[in-house]
Amino acid sequence: MQIVIAGASGFLGKRLVPHLRRSGHEVTRLVRRPPRAADEVEWDPVAEFVDTALIQRADAVINLAGAGVGDRRWTAQYKRVLVASRVDSTGTLARAVAAAEPRPRVLLSASGVGYYGDTGDEAVDERAPAGDSFLADLCKVWEAATEPAELAGTRVALLRTGLPLARDGGLLRPLYVQFQLFGGGRMGSGRQYWPWISVPDWLEAVTFLLDHDVSGPVNLTGPEPVRNAEFADALAAELRRPHLFPVPGLALRTVAGEFAGEALASQRVLPAVLTEQGFVFRHPTVRQALAWAVRA
Repeated sequence: MQIVIAGASGFLGKRLVPHLRRSGHEVTRLVRRPPRAADEVEWDPVAEFVDTALIQRADAVINLAGAGVGDRRWTAQYKRVLVASRVDSTGTLARAVAAAEPRPRVLLSASGVGYYGDTGDEAVDERAPAGDSFLADLCKVWEAATEPAELAGTRVALLRTGLPLARDGGLLRPLYVQFQLFGGGRMGSGRQYWPWISVPDWLEAVTFLLDHDVSGPVNLTGPEPVRNAEFADALAAELRRPHLFPVPGLALRTVAGEFAGEALASQRVLPAVLTEQGFVFRHPTVRQALAWAVRA
């Protein structure tokens, strides 16, 4: 396939590009600066500009663009950045796909399990309604921005990603350091469910969705979400470190502000669509996923 990808420089994007190439695909990366390599093409989602000819030649478009949710404290200004960086990029690509002739066959567009809000102990899959939180609202407008491509007849799959596990990025990077320094522990009560997924499974799931006739929301999470306390136990065991220092919820809210509420939320999210389509997880348990992440 000829694949165009936005957000290729991010935590997951920089892993997805070589993975797709190893799978035999040709990948072009959209960048917001003058190109520095033969596989880069400049675009400007704020100005709604993307090379029309490039989109016409593509079999698939993958959109992972968006400012990091946990990169900064959620001020009113940064919330606007989080929304705009997703809606601008997604809308620009969706409209370009809709206008292309011929059109790409598929648009895979990032979203998140934040869509569901706090689900407590209730297990939810792709049929569950949206939650009531800033991230839930963000995911709704983010996903809605793909509508032009869907109405034009392109297959659209929404990648509701959980917590990807890799030692050098995402959720696990700060936790890895804390546990290595004997300062790790559960967050808050530790009873909240965490919807993790190993990075290799995330990469394979995206590749799987390129080739399978799946549209709509798809939860990219491991098949067995675990409580935060169980996650801490598993990470401590893998690193052979104690986990004696839980982070009180009040302290987390003091440091992280509103974002702490999302970290303390419980999301028992299941990958029903992937499971029904016959996707096989390489790391079906959190212990297996963490073992890979720590040793990779």
